[in-house]
This record gives sequence, C-alpha cells and structure tokens, in this order.
Amino acid sequence: MQQTQETLRRVRNFVGGIWEDADGLETEAVYDPATGKVIAQSPLSTYQDVDRAVKAAQAAFSGWAATPVVKRTQILFRLKMLMEEHFEELRDLVTLENGKDAKDAAGEVRRGIEVVEFACGMPTLLMGETVRDVASGIDNASYRYPLGVVAAITPFNFPCMVPLWTLPIAIGAGNTYILKPSERTPLSAQRLGELLMEAGLPEGVFNIVNGAKEAVNAILEHPGIKALSFVGSQPVAEHVYRVGCAHGKRVQALAGAKNAMIAMPDAVLERAVPNIISSAYGNAGERCLAGSVLIAVGTEEEQERLIEKVKKAASEMKVGPGYEEGSELTPLIRDSHREKVRGYVDLAEEEGAEVVLDGRVPPREEGFFFGPTILDKVTEKMRVAREEIFGPVLSVVRVGTLDEAIEFTNASPFGNACSIYTESGSAVRHFREHVEAGMLGVNVGVAAPMAFFPFNGIKKSFYGDLHATGKDGVRFFTENKVQITRWLS
Repeated sequence: MQQTQETLRRVRNFVGGIWEDADGLETEAVYDPATGKVIAQSPLSTYQDVDRAVKAAQAAFSGWAATPVVKRTQILFRLKMLMEEHFEELRDLVTLENGKDAKDAAGEVRRGIEVVEFACGMPTLLMGETVRDVASGIDNASYRYPLGVVAAITPFNFPCMVPLWTLPIAIGAGNTYILKPSERTPLSAQRLGELLMEAGLPEGVFNIVNGAKEAVNAILEHPGIKALSFVGSQPVAEHVYRVGCAHGKRVQALAGAKNAMIAMPDAVLERAVPNIISSAYGNAGERCLAGSVLIAVGTEEEQERLIEKVKKAASEMKVGPGYEEGSELTPLIRDSHREKVRGYVDLAEEEGAEVVLDGRVPPREEGFFFGPTILDKVTEKMRVAREEIFGPVLSVVRVGTLDEAIEFTNASPFGNACSIYTESGSAVRHFREHVEAGMLGVNVGVAAPMAFFPFNGIKKSFYGDLHATGKDGVRFFTENKVQITRWLS
C-alpha cells in the first residue's frame, strides 16, 4: 500500500458529541515519518478546552452510569464489529502517523480489539462478592461503582492500542472518558471517536482534547477528573503521578524501560536470533517492551557466535517505509528524536563501547530513518546500559553466568520486562524467581501480556498501585461499596 497526501488532514477536539476547534491558536505539525512531510496540524488545547470536555463528561455521567451494564456492553460489541470492518483503515492510519510497518500496525490494532473483547465481559467483571451470616443474622456484600469522569494521556508509539487499554474498560464500567492523545499522532484517536459514535455511544461519554503540556497540566489539576491513566517516558510519568495524586486523583502512570534479553549458551539460535531482532528493532525500537540490551551468557566463543549471528541478521534488515512491502526497520517519529538516538551512540563510543554495526548515517535520504545499530562490550557503568534510548540500538553485555546476567538486569532502575532464551527449565525457574521485572518472556522477546492480564511494569517503569488492562484495569476504574445488613423482623 502506497500512502500519498495531497491535503492536510483536519484534527479537532471532540466534546459532548461535537467536533470543534480548540480555543488555542497554536498547533504542532504531524508528520509522515517515512517522508518527513507534514500531513496534519494538531491543535494545542488550553485549560478552557479541557474544562469544556470535563463539563460535557460530567453532564453525561449520571445517565451513562445508570445504563444497565449489559446495554453498555452492547455498544462495545458494536465497536468491536466496526473495528474489524475498518481493520485495514486503522492499520494504515497507524503506519501513516507513526511510521511502523503494516505487520506491526496490524498487531497493534489487533491488541486494541482484544481489550474491547475483554471489556465486553463487564457484566461478569463488575460482579461483587457476598457472604451470608458473617455474624448471627448479618450478611455482607460488596458492589462496584464507576468513579465519574476519568482521563487518559497516551503516547505516540501506539496511537491506536494504548487508548484502547483504558477506554473500553473505563466506559464499560460506567465512567465517562476524556482522551488526550499524543500531539504527534492524533489521527488514530480521531477515527476511534468516529467509530464510537457510529456504535451508538451517547454524547459526552467519550471526549478528545488534543494538545501538549498545557492540556496535560489542565487534566492533572482539574478537580472534575477523578482518575488518570498515563503512558510515556519515566520523568513525565513521575511528574504526572506526583501532581495528579497531589490534586486528589487516582493515578496509574506507565513509564520507561530498559529491557534485557538474556541469551543462554543452550539457546536455539535459529529461532532466538530472529526473535531478538524483532524485539530490538521492531517499530524502530520505539516501544516500552523493546529488548534494548542483549546479555550474552557463556564463554567468549559462545558469545562471539551469538553476536555474529545477531549482527548478520540486523545488517540484512530492509530499511524502508512501513507501507512498503517487506520493510523491517521503519523510521523514527521525528528528526529531533533521531538526533537524540545518534547522540547516545556517540556517547557509547566515547565511553568505550564498540560500535560493531553503525546506523548513524541515514540509510535513506527522506524521512527520519536510523540504521540498525549494535554496541558491543557495554558495561554497567555506561549510560547506554542504564538509560532508555527508544531507538534501533541494541547494547550487548557479556557475562559468564545466569546469576551475573540477573545481577546486571536487577541493577537497572527500570523493571518493565525481561526475556530469557534457553531450553533449560531449571534456568527459567531460577530466572523467574530472581529477576526484578514485571513481565517475563521465555523464548519471547516482547513479553506483552494478553488483555485479561495486567500490563505489569514495576520499579521505575510504573507509578501507582493498579496496572492497566486485566482485572487491575477494572479495579482502577471502579470503587467498592461494602454493605453489611441485618434484618430485624
């Protein structure tokens, strides 16, 4: 599929069932990362825009919360059907505004649909608990209630999937919802809003406020918003968590990562290496579950064999736009981000790492491409070993034992994911029991849980108590009322 853009797409806010322009006059350019061309202008909304969205959501809340849960889920069933009908369109929108290849974009849309499917089970998910005769003639019961107006601030790297981590669960549970998508990738969110209206969602239940820092601060401070879900970089996640909590909100903030992939000497390299490549370079490394550190365990000979195979596979990747058949390494989101990634490779070289595959020279003239890069002989003291690069850069660390690999991994301030490649059950069990990460992969490089499990980052990869998706997501967007009853007659 070839993308061509003759006119700029119009991006507007969606408030109370009406598409409207933002109050603010400022906009941010939205690019096709594969060409560098501007395809839209994203409005930078003000506090007044957020306030209007909150008021619209508040007005819709009582009626929506009183709607029987089985009727609410009928709209989610229709949304799923519409997303299936428009699957390729949604996939292509993700490729256009984010740059990822069609296969990755399709996987993103599919993962989003899976959360909608999960939320269609809300009648069961909202079930409370009861105990009769907790004392003589006394019964105890609990009930789940929606919170009110909730919001989500979502990132550029999964413009369709991440909003769907929270949207269907939040509205399925009876809340009304405000989405602040990334100003870099607003088009997928806009299409989701259109499909929700087509599915029959009442006005004001779902709202979109586009914008950047001012809109984020307005959401954090607005007293009408009861809960907030955030996905983004670690410094911003910490800020969102602290400020949101200080303003009395329930907050979950999913943050950055530095995920390791531990390759044991018995790893089946014919299967492991393509998986490692996919994890490290898929979506140009711009994902919080990317394997950005490869820990080669074993003798020098075993390490060299692994690294040579990884280098060969990486160097053979087809670099190209996501809409070109066979593209494996797609562009970064912005030229400014490409410069940041280049700076990390320069720094690694200065600190003593060996650049065995160098992607700093752009492999294509147009767009924001960065070639596959491998840094060998990285040590724990180097910044590239500890800091999130968010690009197609794989750092290789050499160790002799699994315990050394686990020690290296646990020294990271992050704890999003970690994978191991081995055929040894005892190694897997030892790894599972001792590694400090919330999502573990065994011969799987991207340890993404299914929709009915939580997205379970720990340490500085997550701020909060209840994670996104799964039953945690339902608990996050609901409050318990516990009733104790005695009948006197």
